[in-house]
Amino acid sequence: MVQRTQTWPAMSVDEWQHTYDTLHMYSQVVGKISLAFRPMINHWWQVAFHLTARGMTTGPIPYGGRSFQMDFDLLAHHLCVETSEGERRTIALGGAVRDFYAEVLGTLGHLGIDVEIWPMPVEYADPVRFDEDDRHATYEGAQVQRFWQVLHQIELILTEFRARFTGKCSPVHFFWGAFDLCTTRYSGRPAEPPPEVDRVTRLTFNAEQSDVGFWPGGTWINGARIDQPVFYSYIYPEPQGFREQPVAPATAVYDTDFGEFILRYDDVRSSADPREAILDFAQSTFEAGARLQDWPLEALQWTPPRPSERASRTGPSGSA
Repeated sequence: MVQRTQTWPAMSVDEWQHTYDTLHMYSQVVGKISLAFRPMINHWWQVAFHLTARGMTTGPIPYGGRSFQMDFDLLAHHLCVETSEGERRTIALGGAVRDFYAEVLGTLGHLGIDVEIWPMPVEYADPVRFDEDDRHATYEGAQVQRFWQVLHQIELILTEFRARFTGKCSPVHFFWGAFDLCTTRYSGRPAEPPPEVDRVTRLTFNAEQSDVGFWPGGTWINGARIDQPVFYSYIYPEPQGFREQPVAPATAVYDTDFGEFILRYDDVRSSADPREAILDFAQSTFEAGARLQDWPLEALQWTPPRPSERASRTGPSGSA
């Protein structure tokens, strides 16, 4: 049964770290399968999950002349695998990562989908091969559902922020490597990637960009560990003076260890209006960097009509 919790519940990393790590590894197994078959899209957009009303999905994955899709149902706590030919299988979430890994590959094999992936986690400290991982075996459904509820609320707000931009912009999507939800805006100009970086980083930072997102904590970013849930924002390349810019809300700070502005989740949930706190953080950090980088803001921003206004002006099919 779906448990109802408050909209912005407390989410201590220490309390759910073991479940978090297990879910993170589950997501990497599924994410690597999606990566194995998808054509490359700029900045690795093809690898990210997208949120659904019940969890996260890979979206349709091409396989020969057909496709399959893998959905995490974080309310019923199973992975659903469906094919374009109408086949459907479910795999219960829970238990050791090595068992989940074997069951996922076995299920795909029964569906006639042959896949081979590199069984090592990425962007994770002290990784263990998926097929040997019995370290991560804790899965508390109530903790996962609480995380999902927070993620779902944030996705709605970040989508509202994304709607204000008319230039090139990523979807609001979830990266299973660093386990973060984000959206990225682009100025339209190329950028030089950092020197001596891997292929993933080169293809990520090859354009001027402004990124805002949410990390649930408990992971290592830029060599530093995030020990609590935070919202983050950065611009690349970082212009001189960016970190000294005033941003909102007042509890947001530039963290020199991460090289980004951060806003603690606990400060958001205790604020008078969490939605406005997140939107203010996203907008103020974006404008601080974009002005210093000389983005054409007047051409790239607009005020979209609210859904209620749009519905009153259109018919059932969306036509005027």
